[in-house]
Amino acid sequence: MRCVTLLSDLGLQDASVASIKGILLQNIPEIPVIDISHLAKPYHLQQAAYLLTIAYKNFPPNSCHVLLVDVFSVKNPVMMLCKDGDHYFLTPDNGLLFLALGKQPDQVWQCYKAQNEDHLREWVIHGSRWIKKLQEQSPEELGLIPSVLTHTPVAWQPRIVNNTVECHVIYIDRFENVVLNITKEQFEKIAQGRSFSIRFTRDEEINSVSNHYVDVRENEKLCRFNSAGYLEIAVRKGNAASLFGLKLHQEQHLLYNTIKIFFE
Repeated sequence: MRCVTLLSDLGLQDASVASIKGILLQNIPEIPVIDISHLAKPYHLQQAAYLLTIAYKNFPPNSCHVLLVDVFSVKNPVMMLCKDGDHYFLTPDNGLLFLALGKQPDQVWQCYKAQNEDHLREWVIHGSRWIKKLQEQSPEELGLIPSVLTHTPVAWQPRIVNNTVECHVIYIDRFENVVLNITKEQFEKIAQGRSFSIRFTRDEEINSVSNHYVDVRENEKLCRFNSAGYLEIAVRKGNAASLFGLKLHQEQHLLYNTIKIFFE
C-alpha cells in the first residue's frame, strides 16, 4: 500500500482525527497517512464526493482512501472494500463512493459489519487491519466475497429547461469561491458556442468565462472552470459566497440558491 488518505466530516476542534491517526500508526506504522479533508459538512455526501473526486487520482497507484463521512447513518453500518482502477477505498455503504465515481467500483467486497455497541474507534481498528492484510494478500486471497454497493444515489445534475440551465452550489472553498454542479464538458455541450449569462442573487450577472482570477480587476466578479473542471463563481481578492449570499445546497432545505445560466 503506497499511502492511506483520510476524508471525514469530523472537524478539527476535538481529538477525533488525532485518535484515528493514532490507531493507524499503531497498526500500519510503515504506511504514510495523508489528510484529504476533515471539514466535509456533516451528512453532506455530495460535497464529500466532490472533495474525494478532485483529490484521490493525484495519489500514487495502490493507495487506500479511508472514507469516514456519515459512517453511522444506519444502526449497523457495513464497511466495504472497493477497488477502482489502481485505487482502494474503505467506505461505509452510504452512497458517498458511488457519487464520487458516478458508478459501481470495478470490484467490491464486504469486509466488516459494525455491531450495536461499536463506535468509530472500532471501525477504524478493523479498517486498519484490512489495510495491513492487503499489504501481502489480495482481497480474493483473503477470502472476501464479491459484493456491490447497495446505496447508489444520483448526483445532482444541472436542470435544463429550454434555453436555461439551473445549477446548485456543491462546494465553497476557503476563499469563498463557489463551485457549481456543472462541468466544463457539460457546459460546452449545452452552450454549443452560444453566448450566455449567469444570473444569481441580487440580480448579479456574468457573461464570460475567465481563464484566471487576474483576468478581472480586484473585487470584480468572474466565473471560471477550476482545476477539477467545475464552473465556479469568484470575486478576485474577495469573498463571493458572502458577498452574494450563496450557500451550499442541501436537499432538506426548502430555501436555497439556484444559479441560472441563460443561453441565447
